[in-house]
Amino acid sequence: MRIAVDAMGGDQGVMVTVKGSIEAVKELGINIILVGNEEIIKNELSKYEYSGNNIEIISAEDIITNDEEPAMAVRRKKQSSMVMGLNLVKDKMADAFVSSGSTGALLAGGLLLVKRIKGVDRAALAIPYPTKKGVSLLLDAGANTDCKAKYLQQFAIMGSIYMEKILDTANPKVSLVNIGTEEGKGNELSKETYDLLKNTNVNFTGNIEARDIPEGDADVLICDGFVGNIILKLTEGLAMSIFSLLKEEFMSSFTSKIGALLLKSGLKKFKKRLDYTEYGGAPLLGIKGVVIKAHGSSDAKAIKNAIKQAKILVENKVIERIEDEVSFLGGNHDREERI
Repeated sequence: MRIAVDAMGGDQGVMVTVKGSIEAVKELGINIILVGNEEIIKNELSKYEYSGNNIEIISAEDIITNDEEPAMAVRRKKQSSMVMGLNLVKDKMADAFVSSGSTGALLAGGLLLVKRIKGVDRAALAIPYPTKKGVSLLLDAGANTDCKAKYLQQFAIMGSIYMEKILDTANPKVSLVNIGTEEGKGNELSKETYDLLKNTNVNFTGNIEARDIPEGDADVLICDGFVGNIILKLTEGLAMSIFSLLKEEFMSSFTSKIGALLLKSGLKKFKKRLDYTEYGGAPLLGIKGVVIKAHGSSDAKAIKNAIKQAKILVENKVIERIEDEVSFLGGNHDREERI
């Protein structure tokens, strides 16, 4: 298996992508293609002891930055590490692509280059969401701010397949994020989506309110990208604030420091459950190849786990399963992508 990695993406670039890739090669027994500035990559690789037989470098002259207009950058920077990595997947020269670079550019590139699966109207960014019972899958987490009910129906199907095949959840429960649990609640999109999901081949359990999401009663959380991104960002900010406040309290007196020492093991486990590096990244579901968006501030561990996630998606033929399940709904019929 060959997995391409955007060596230049993310806040820390080659320092973490190279280290994470080496760790993935050692642990997973796969082949890695590092896409980026060849000289910089070779210099970073020289810092580590490894055979080098499983890592290939493909030189890319450009980098797409976060402040560039995504679709325009993808069209203009054909020699960028992200575009070249996506083309490797499109041309079947790599089984998957992992990048911690610009989210917008990766979404645009995935649609423009790799293309959507026939029957899928919109690709969705699927984020593993930590809960009391383990993890749920939130989609869409920001790829589509404006949606139609049939888009959310497709998200439900794709999310169910992912939870079943990747997170090993039998008959995953699908819930629609809404302002109330009763049928008939919400805006017109919510009502129309509810009616569609009732008659879709998924385990639809009804509406779920945002306050109930952390309980983990739903395996797949369906919403448009506007709502999903707000949920994601609010959760990230809340988690950081809670840990900051706890640290302040624990350091406020000698007695509280003793208490913190006694609770250290439990706090570490708690923090690990909320740590995005444990999940690696978010798959872009609905396109014809495996593409994983790693967090922009990913460390080497997160990159390794994103690569691991890509490997599991390929091995479990998730793209093929989505193609089979969604094709009967109709959809884009491979029309030209316009972004």
